[in-house]
Amino acid sequence: MEHQKSRILIADDHPLVRGALRQAVANAVAGAEIVECGSLDDVTKALEANSEIDLILLDLAMPDVRGYSGLIMLRAQYPGAPVVVVSGREDRNVIRLCIDFGASGFIPKSTDIETMQAAIRSVLAGDVWAPPEVDLNGPIDRETAESVRRLASLTPQQVRVLMMLSEGLLNKQIAYELSVSEATVKAHVSAILQKLGVESRTQAVIAAARIEAMSDLSASALGD
Repeated sequence: MEHQKSRILIADDHPLVRGALRQAVANAVAGAEIVECGSLDDVTKALEANSEIDLILLDLAMPDVRGYSGLIMLRAQYPGAPVVVVSGREDRNVIRLCIDFGASGFIPKSTDIETMQAAIRSVLAGDVWAPPEVDLNGPIDRETAESVRRLASLTPQQVRVLMMLSEGLLNKQIAYELSVSEATVKAHVSAILQKLGVESRTQAVIAAARIEAMSDLSASALGD
């Protein structure tokens, strides 16, 4: 029986990083078909074209991504595609939250090439991989766990709307960006408020920002 080639998607806005990850993947998985994307929008287009992806290597800090929103959106829209976060951050809270939001692994960008290859093979085999010194089973406070559960319950489109709310966009602007009616946006906002257990769009934005602030997770902090 012919062995089907693995299809692996690399999502990072830095070409040099994508090149390094491409080399790691090529060495870890013989004959892998590799797709490279420089933005979350490129990732969703690639997945819409062919959702048969065996693994997504995702940078948290791309220009069109806010905090964990890219990870949450991909896990909601493509639950069958394992996502491994590859990030410059090595903070335990960031790693733990990524796993709690559904990532199958977390590889710091400082990881040596051999360990990175082993991590990729491990996740493709169905395991969850994180740096061995990080305890993924340690206690997490109840409030954080509840916030993670609520944010993870959002649909992909609701995540997009919440991202735009966080950027200060009005319903009319969000409707234009998503090519939907204002009534549809209002319905999404209402659903977001209900799922997050808040009463206003301002509180929804604060709830989303709280998770980021807890780990100091911002584009400037993540860097490369």
